[in-house]
Amino acid sequence: MLAGFRLLDDDFMTMVFDRNIEATELVLNIILGRTDLKVLEVIAQREYKSPVTGGRTIELDIYAQDAEGKIYNIEVQRADAGADVHRARFHSSMLDTRMLEAKQKFKEIHDSYVIFITENDFMGQGLPMYHIERIVRETGALFNDGSHIIYVNGSYKNDDDPVGRLMHDFRCTSAIDMFYEALQKPVRHFKETEGGRSQMCKAMEERLDRERIEVLFEAIQSLMENMKISAEQAMEAMNVSAEDKAILIKKF
Repeated sequence: MLAGFRLLDDDFMTMVFDRNIEATELVLNIILGRTDLKVLEVIAQREYKSPVTGGRTIELDIYAQDAEGKIYNIEVQRADAGADVHRARFHSSMLDTRMLEAKQKFKEIHDSYVIFITENDFMGQGLPMYHIERIVRETGALFNDGSHIIYVNGSYKNDDDPVGRLMHDFRCTSAIDMFYEALQKPVRHFKETEGGRSQMCKAMEERLDRERIEVLFEAIQSLMENMKISAEQAMEAMNVSAEDKAILIKKF
C-alpha cells in the first residue's frame, strides 16, 4: 500500500511536507514563479475551528508562513468534488480569521494564498495553473485585496516547464523517478527506510482514529438533537467507551 502512495495522496503528502521547509519553499517558488521566497514555518494538518458555535471546522493539508508574513494553504485533491470553488473560498476566509489581533488595522492583514493541486484538470482548459483574483468588473482592474486562489493542474505534462516537472514528481510513486531532490529525499525516507515506513504507518493509524472519532462525534450530535438529550446521555446510549468519551467530551 505504501509503495503506491504519491504526493497527490494527502496522507502521504502531509507527512512529506510537515515541518519540511525545503520542500515547501520549492513548491511555492515554482508555483508563484519566484526564486527568493523564504518559508519560516510549515505545519501539516492544522485545524481551523469556526468562530461560530456549531460552525464548520477544517483541517488544512499544509499551512505555511513566509518571511514577509504571507500565509499559504496548500491542498491536494484527487476528486473534483473536493476542489469545489466554494471550498477554496471557505479556506481563504478561514485563513483571514486569524490574521489580525484585536484593534489591528485592516490594512495590516497579510496576503494569503489558497493553492489547490488537483489530480485532474479541474478547470478543463489544459493550462498548468489557474489564478483566481478579485477584479473591479467595470474596469477590469485588480482589486488587490491580497487574497489569492490558485488551482494547479496535476495532470499537466511538460518536462521543459518547472510546473510540469513538479506535477510529474507529485504523480511519481518512486523517488528515483523524481526531478527535484527536495522532494526525492523525504519520499525516499518514508518509503525506503524502516524508520520512515514506521512513521508513516503510525501516522495513518492516528489519522484513521481521528476520522473514527469525528464520525462518532457527528453521530452523537445527531442523537442529541433528535432525542433532545445531553452529550453524556447520548454517549451512554451509544455505549461509547471510556477512552473515546474522554476525547469526545472535549469537543462539546
